Amino acid sequence: MSRSGTAAQRQDEGGAPDRAHAAPDDGQPAGSPAAPASARVDWARIEADLDAHGCAVVRAALAPAQCAALASGYADAAQFRSRVLMQRHGFGKGEYQYYAYPLPPLVAQLRERMYGPLAAIANRWHAALGIDTRFPERHADYLARCHAAGQLRPTPLLLQYGAGDYNCLHQDLYGEHVFPLQAAFLLSRPGQDFAGGEFVLTEQRPRMQSRVEVVALEQGDAVIFPVALRPVNGARGLYRVNMRHGVSRLRSGTRHTLGIIFHDAQ
Repeated sequence: MSRSGTAAQRQDEGGAPDRAHAAPDDGQPAGSPAAPASARVDWARIEADLDAHGCAVVRAALAPAQCAALASGYADAAQFRSRVLMQRHGFGKGEYQYYAYPLPPLVAQLRERMYGPLAAIANRWHAALGIDTRFPERHADYLARCHAAGQLRPTPLLLQYGAGDYNCLHQDLYGEHVFPLQAAFLLSRPGQDFAGGEFVLTEQRPRMQSRVEVVALEQGDAVIFPVALRPVNGARGLYRVNMRHGVSRLRSGTRHTLGIIFHDAQ
C-alpha cells in the first residue's frame, strides 16, 4: 500500500456543487450485475463539473438495499485481501479493507462500467497537461498494463469510521501507473447512522492559497474526483493543480464508504 499526503497515500471521496442523477436500480440487490453507475449517468454533466469544480456528484447511484448489503459485508473477512488500521500508519483514525480478486459482482461492475467514460475525460486531461500517457477504452486492457508493471493487487476498498475517526488529506497512488480519476459511494445515512464525517477536497494552486470544498452526500450518492492532478483554465492560460482528499472527524455513529480506484497496486 502507498499513500501520499499529510503522511502518505490511500482513498476516500469527493464531490461538486452540480449533481448528475442515476436512475433507480429496478430493485436489484447488492451483488447483482445490474448497477446504475454508467449508462444512466449524465456523463456530460459529470465532465463539466469535474472541469469547473474538480469533483462531481451522482445522486442515488446505489439503492439503499445495495448500500446496506455492501456495508454489512465489512464483517466478511473472506472478501478482503488486507485490513488497515489508519492510526498505526499516521493516516488518521478508522479502518478500511481492500477487496480481494475476484471482486464482488457489484463492485466489479461499478469499476468496469465507470472506467470507459472516465477514461475519455482522463485522456483529455492528460493531453491538456502535456502528459504522454493515454488510457485504453476497456478497463481490462488498462489492468493488463498495470499487471505487466507488477501492480497486481486490487485497490477497491471498504472504509469504516466510528465516533472520533477521520481521514487525513492524501492521494491514492499505488505505483507507476495511476488512473487520474476515482470514485466513492457513501453507504451510510447522514443524520441517522452518523453525524460529522464530511468529505473534504483541497486544491493546491500555483502561487495561490489552497481552495477547500466540503461536500454533503446522502446514502447511495457517488462522488468522482481527481487522484492527484487536474488542469484548470486561468486568466493566464491553463495550469495544473494538485488535489488531496480526506474526511472530517465523525462526531457520532458509524460511517461506511465504498472506494473505487481504477489502477491496481504493487
